[in-house]
Amino acid sequence: MSVNVCVILARGGSKGVKNKNLRRVGGISLVGRSIIAAKNAAMIERVFVSTDSPTIASEAEKFGAKIIWRPNSLSNDQATSESGWLHALGFIQEQYGRPENLVFLQCTSPFTSGAEIDGCLQKMFDTQSACAISVIPSHGFIWRENEDGFGVGVNHDEAAPRQRRQDLPPEFVESGAIYVVKTKEFSLKRSRFCGPVGLYQVDHPAIEIDTEEDLWLAQMVVIRGAGPLPPVQKLDDIKVLAMDFDGVHTDNTVFIDQNGNEIVQASRGDGMGIERLKAINNIKLLIVSKEKNSVVTKRAAKLGIEVYHAIDDKVEALNSWLEKNNCTWCEMLYVGNDINDIEAMQHAAISACPNDAHPSVLQTVDWVLPYSGGRGAIRFLCDTLTSRG
Repeated sequence: MSVNVCVILARGGSKGVKNKNLRRVGGISLVGRSIIAAKNAAMIERVFVSTDSPTIASEAEKFGAKIIWRPNSLSNDQATSESGWLHALGFIQEQYGRPENLVFLQCTSPFTSGAEIDGCLQKMFDTQSACAISVIPSHGFIWRENEDGFGVGVNHDEAAPRQRRQDLPPEFVESGAIYVVKTKEFSLKRSRFCGPVGLYQVDHPAIEIDTEEDLWLAQMVVIRGAGPLPPVQKLDDIKVLAMDFDGVHTDNTVFIDQNGNEIVQASRGDGMGIERLKAINNIKLLIVSKEKNSVVTKRAAKLGIEVYHAIDDKVEALNSWLEKNNCTWCEMLYVGNDINDIEAMQHAAISACPNDAHPSVLQTVDWVLPYSGGRGAIRFLCDTLTSRG
């Protein structure tokens, strides 16, 4: 029996945004982002996705979630979230035993973090409440119309002198991201609000994806760097930038002509970013690639970067390079995109990846760059490092 289990509802139908749960923010699907958040929560033991869609199920499995098949009767617009959660609980109890606590995540909140999930659970424990929810402070003056059609203050007295916002008592709105319940109370009340409610404040961007405009706004948040950067001190300590080639300097595709010659596509913008970084910063740059094709060495020569190619053991190669250059892993930022980069990432002080990296990389990396490989990821990274001098 598990103690804390996460359930994510992700049905296939969506009226406002077609295939909403599969739409991407920062290169990662909404359902994928929720699974990553749950996997990053120290208190969560199992993650389930309840869906009626084979496509969503396949996507969820890529990120390591277990699938609960939801019947059509619970997958339409009229079905409540509670009905989906109760169905999921029945499956979990039958297959794994009854968990003590359930965490419900909404795919429509793309910026939930594992730390916030842990915090919401801890809030329920500390307050000895039956449930807890994620909330965001609200400082607005709320109105409603009375029977005569006139405005009436809800959290303020319209007939009294206007109070300053900071003088109003603290108020909160649901962020819509995290709902935590004690299983026993939830089973009895059949409601997410199954008793005294703990309020856990979150500070992620207050965006819920219900329209195409919401998706656009979320993308802008990612591109503008509102996603978490590595700690400033760690960035300042970086003296080595080591990079994979395919999927980092390229878009991870290859063109093959009739003679079997391979051609890849690289970004001039990335090249400009590297040129500026080399001119302004003393960081040493290195490409480490498994690829045997000479295109790697030719591109590295064009960029003026040292290169190790046809490398099967990247950690061994980097150990050798670090020793020769009197550097350490503690001074390295490593950028990769696939499974064979993970070991090197785990050694480096900071690991980063393009936003279209393999799911296993996205789950372990320190810093997801807001662009894809060969399409701005390296430029964004270089510009960030250049801005730090």
